[in-house]
Amino acid sequence: MSPLAHRIYVSTLVTIVLFVTLFLVVTGLSYYGTSLEERFYHPEHQFYKPSGVFGHGLGIIGTLLIIIGVFSYIARKRYKFLANFGRLKYWLEFHIFLCSLGPILILFHTAFKFGGIVAISFWSMVAVVLSGVIGRFIYIQIPRSIEGRELSLDEVKEMKRGVEEILQTSAHLDDQRRQAIVQSIALQDVSNGGGSILGNMIGKYFEDQATIRQVKGMIRAGGMPKSERRQIVGLLKDEMALNNKIGRLKTMQELFKYWHVVHLPFAIIMLVIMIIHVGVTIAFGYRWIF
Repeated sequence: MSPLAHRIYVSTLVTIVLFVTLFLVVTGLSYYGTSLEERFYHPEHQFYKPSGVFGHGLGIIGTLLIIIGVFSYIARKRYKFLANFGRLKYWLEFHIFLCSLGPILILFHTAFKFGGIVAISFWSMVAVVLSGVIGRFIYIQIPRSIEGRELSLDEVKEMKRGVEEILQTSAHLDDQRRQAIVQSIALQDVSNGGGSILGNMIGKYFEDQATIRQVKGMIRAGGMPKSERRQIVGLLKDEMALNNKIGRLKTMQELFKYWHVVHLPFAIIMLVIMIIHVGVTIAFGYRWIF
């Protein structure tokens, strides 16, 4: 999948989630905005209530999306023959899509009324979604091969492109400017900044932006053509991003291990109670439209 096709793919998934959420809010605002005590008298109560045609349908579809999202991603990681059907990165993005859209549908299925054992499943689901967002952030901080395999520190360092050599052979810069640029993006330890990980990352981001502006000024003063300046700046941004990943690689790898300790138990609790809820619903004769 080309970078353009990948952007279209991700944008389409995000658009679907936003569109469905907006549609549910707009169409059901009158009912969901009514207090719990007065909903029974709402003209569309039989349609939107959790056991109604619309509400029950949202619960079924949302549950199926979560199940498909969870077990398809697990299967892709476990069975090697599925590697022929796309990179793990794309499966992860589709997993996130299904496991974001599914909980949204289930949220509207409950009509924002939580109670009993189902409440435990719901809040476990919320914890899974939130931890999934954090996990996705950690995941993209760890460099991986094109197949999705986590790279070692030595492999990541081999990806560095030798900025100094490229600047020397392809850029018309004097020695002073070239050395200043190389030193400005030198590999630094960004994992032990004396503060929180997030705080260090935010501080490093603004530091990098200031460095990029400084580099732009230096190469602009050297009279370099605009197309060549754009190419050099793009190269420097890639190198700085890789340096940052190298600097916090060990920390992110450790965080990713601990993340599973939080994400997996909540996911199991959610699925177990969800299955119990579905079983009880069927036992009491709620069959939706079939």
